[in-house]
Amino acid sequence: MVKNDVWIRKMAEKGMIEPFNTDQVRKGVISSGIGSYGYDMRIADEFRVFRPDKVKVIDPKNSDINMFEEIKADFVEIPANSYVICRSYEYFRVPRETLAICFGKSTYARSGVIVNVTPLEPEWEGYITISVSNTAPVPVRLYANEGIGQVVFLGADEVCQTSYADKKGKYQAQKGIVLSKVDKH
Repeated sequence: MVKNDVWIRKMAEKGMIEPFNTDQVRKGVISSGIGSYGYDMRIADEFRVFRPDKVKVIDPKNSDINMFEEIKADFVEIPANSYVICRSYEYFRVPRETLAICFGKSTYARSGVIVNVTPLEPEWEGYITISVSNTAPVPVRLYANEGIGQVVFLGADEVCQTSYADKKGKYQAQKGIVLSKVDKH
């Protein structure tokens, strides 16, 4: 069952989303805040822009921070046919009886921008690390502190047997932009 805005407001009061916009902010910005069945999250002003001249191959098992340029700004331009890594402005704490899924916003999609679909497992918490791809043949601009994706909350009739916290997931309580990790033990 998809959770509605009343449930999301109630959970936000318990610290599920911080900071929490009680209304959907729209005027002059890409919308963010509460929606009918989800929450439009924003992106922070921290970006890692992929630099292809710094790497020959991208290996998700051996991420190299040097293949990115770190930028802190009000906006960033994604080069044509490239991507950036960023993080949510909001910190999320997903309840044990809930699964959340993050989808990209259509405003960006209409500009050739693809936001990776990201599941947020029961009892995961942290800032969401987001990969944003520019499929356009020209650069595209992303705006910090404005909407980037919608998080939809799916509730279960009973709690899960094993949560992300139980598994001691490698991305639990991430604070910044976190590159891919593979457990080596």
